Amino acid sequence: MTQIFGIKNCDTIKKAKKWLDENQVEYTFHDYRVDGLDRNWLEKTESQLGWEKLLNQRGTTFRQLSDEQKHNLDRESAIELMLSAPAMIKRPVLIHNEQYFLGFKPADYEVIFNS
Repeated sequence: MTQIFGIKNCDTIKKAKKWLDENQVEYTFHDYRVDGLDRNWLEKTESQLGWEKLLNQRGTTFRQLSDEQKHNLDRESAIELMLSAPAMIKRPVLIHNEQYFLGFKPADYEVIFNS
């Protein structure tokens, strides 16, 4: 089972879903805003990918944080931030064959789904 997690109006999510559709990969899509965000899922995902990679520090939502919030980050504070504002999670999170992948590049998806 392949799952993709993100926010439906994200351009990168749209590109990833288009690639999956064009390559006839069956998947389910979980939209954080519509379907919610579960702490257990986030903690498991963080344990696989690391909070430093999972937290999108380039996005608008992150840039709006106070300097104190940005400079005092650790695993727990990053998880709390992502739970309160799922837009801070890099997208997409792909789970395929119980392996976790972050982001979308067509060449990477070729490797993931053709190996």
